[in-house]
Amino acid sequence: MKFNRQGLLQALALASLCAWSLNAHADWAHATDPLIVQPGPAGGAIQAQNPPGFTWARHPTGPASYDIEITPSGGAPTLAVVDRNWYLPTRALPLGNYSWRVRPSGISDWSTPRTFSLTSRSNVFEVPDNATLRARISANPRPRALPPSFTPYANWSAAKKTDLGPYVSRMTNEIKLQITALPALSDSRWPIVISTPLTAAMAAQQTDIRQRINEASRQLEAATVMWRMKRDPMFLTEALRRGDQLAALDTKGPTSYTNQDQATRQISVSLIKAVDILAGDLDSARKAEWLETVRVRTEEIYRNLAGDNGRLDQYPFDSHGNTSLVFLVLISSLSLGDIPEAQKWFDFSFRAYANAPSPWAGPEGGFANGTAYAEYAAGYLVALWDPLTQATGVNFYAKPWALGFLDFAIQFTPPGSKVHAFGDGSETRPDTRVFHAFGSRMVSPRAAWYVSKLGGAEDTLSLLQAPYPMPVADTQVVSPPSNTAYYPSIGWVSMHSDIALTSRSSLYFKSSPYGSFSHSHGDQNGLLLSVAGQPLLVKAGWYDWYGSPYWTDWYHQTRSQNAITFDGGKGQLVTGYREQLQRNGKIIGYAAQPSYDFAEGDATAAYGGQLTMARRQVWHLRDAGNAILVRDRLSATVPHTYEFNLHAPVLMTVESPSAVKIAINGQSVCVRSLNPDAKFSKWIGPGAKLNVVEDHGAFYLPNDGKSTAEFLVLLDVGCKRPAVQVSATATGRTVTVAGQSVTLEGSTLALTQPALQLAPQSAPQLASQVALQPALQLSTTGTVNIAAPPK
Repeated sequence: MKFNRQGLLQALALASLCAWSLNAHADWAHATDPLIVQPGPAGGAIQAQNPPGFTWARHPTGPASYDIEITPSGGAPTLAVVDRNWYLPTRALPLGNYSWRVRPSGISDWSTPRTFSLTSRSNVFEVPDNATLRARISANPRPRALPPSFTPYANWSAAKKTDLGPYVSRMTNEIKLQITALPALSDSRWPIVISTPLTAAMAAQQTDIRQRINEASRQLEAATVMWRMKRDPMFLTEALRRGDQLAALDTKGPTSYTNQDQATRQISVSLIKAVDILAGDLDSARKAEWLETVRVRTEEIYRNLAGDNGRLDQYPFDSHGNTSLVFLVLISSLSLGDIPEAQKWFDFSFRAYANAPSPWAGPEGGFANGTAYAEYAAGYLVALWDPLTQATGVNFYAKPWALGFLDFAIQFTPPGSKVHAFGDGSETRPDTRVFHAFGSRMVSPRAAWYVSKLGGAEDTLSLLQAPYPMPVADTQVVSPPSNTAYYPSIGWVSMHSDIALTSRSSLYFKSSPYGSFSHSHGDQNGLLLSVAGQPLLVKAGWYDWYGSPYWTDWYHQTRSQNAITFDGGKGQLVTGYREQLQRNGKIIGYAAQPSYDFAEGDATAAYGGQLTMARRQVWHLRDAGNAILVRDRLSATVPHTYEFNLHAPVLMTVESPSAVKIAINGQSVCVRSLNPDAKFSKWIGPGAKLNVVEDHGAFYLPNDGKSTAEFLVLLDVGCKRPAVQVSATATGRTVTVAGQSVTLEGSTLALTQPALQLAPQSAPQLASQVALQPALQLSTTGTVNIAAPPK
């Protein structure tokens, strides 16, 4: 049967209205669809930002506007009317406790009230209304994108020439080299018509388009910057040549938004930056041609994002769409006064982006897609936020989410890290230039510490356009972050022996509500371990391209993680779309004390009904030489053989059926099963990347399906061979490692004697006693490492 599209939409709307009428008193602001934006703030959580941003699911009637009511505790409510399903007040709110609710304008169908708190820990971040912002931008003389400290080289002080002179020379040499090295751009280079499913050849062409456009746009931007600084005609000639090539590409061809969205947004932003920086040096005909290219390409971006009254407002989990949104923000800011459509683009995008810059974490920061993609995001944010801050006067580096985002990078890629953590690209080495640049634009004790410890410098092109001196230079106090952190919205926990030391041990644990969605993997309750920057427990495989057969069958799967599988590698269910968000994990316990860290994750939902329980508890025992105790409890309705998987970057040494050693580059961890029924054996996985060593193995534990299975595993960092004792108690057991004790509730591991000795008798006995309950303390603030905003 064939349906008319308009008729189908009317039918869907009617069905929605019927569902709403049958359930009129339901909390409509909270959708059951995991792809739809969640309402917030909620739960009485202390907000990282003041004023907080408000979001809610759209009302089924599709109203033209909403009334949002915000009520301080014991005070009178204030009402605002908005035409989209979010609200960002323009001014900070008084400190205190609040409730809020929302309804469609003209309908008395209020949502369930939700609560939040604003305290002295809530950083002020105010964004004016659109009209005020547009007036401010238009009043700025061009170039709008460059800071006041950007002046002609001839006017530089001796100190500035000493600091930046080498980078000027480096940039000059790069431009000269690329004049001859970069080929001319041509649509004919990319003949493959993009279609689905994606093939290896199409993926390769998409990568080539992105790389060639990035190279050409960098050369254009570098030449315009150096022309403005040095006034050497060579730079102007090269800028005009590269700009003309980018403008000549077919806007409906292989670099169109439909075919390669990354290319079209990069072409648009590089051309508008060039128009802005060249200012009066660009002839009118060429300027008109470049602006027309920007207009056509950006209008396509705008129409895609503005569809359904702003599709990201309701369905935020679109990685490319969210990146395109911040490109649209900058393009529109630099286009005001030159392109008539720019005001429409700006009003649609700026405050929406300021309200929610990333769907991959809550207001406390973080990045659910993993630290490799966090680094990619930080790279383009520096390129976009620098000119955006100068043009608009809104310092996005001061947004509490940005502070938390940097703290997240510090915790999961601390100085000296050799690999990333979790998700696509996690096996790659961090590029220290990226977060060096991001942190340099903040005034924060931790940012200052991180930048100083990363060493080196940032990319030359971004450095020459940055404020001088860098904002981080205004930091009065330099201090490292805490040794542990918990990011509630993404379900990540870090545990360091001492993050300030390069010799630190670093354990990362993840049980995420994002599941295996987007660039995340089937690694709920997964672990990673590094010592002195050397990875010891690693994520196996390598990232060839998103959705490839290798990615689908191995890299994305649970068996390639340090996580639980069963019956020969069956793991968490990672297919579907909505299902990837629903088959997830969650942190249900977290505690941080001077002598230990603790986290508990529940990944039962990630197994999609295959298991009835999949919980992992992790204790980092500082008083026991930074030993790590891991407990998994697993159950199902049928028999299984469970597998506690381990992946190492070196051949593992099997010391006994219950013990294995991983040692490389002077660092080691000895892994012991404290359950005598769990036996270790190696297994063979897909081939590793060329010149990379990977070894795979697991502790295997058969279970009859009638009782709970338990792994109890000690990660002995440094192979210190501590004394270990497992003793029965009235309600469970006590595990004592080098004198530090852990209380386990529930008796799962069978004990044949009152105490099971598992280590040398000469080890120190009972030096300290710490009873750690399975779920000691959950974070109630929803914030991590919130500091004063940068200046």
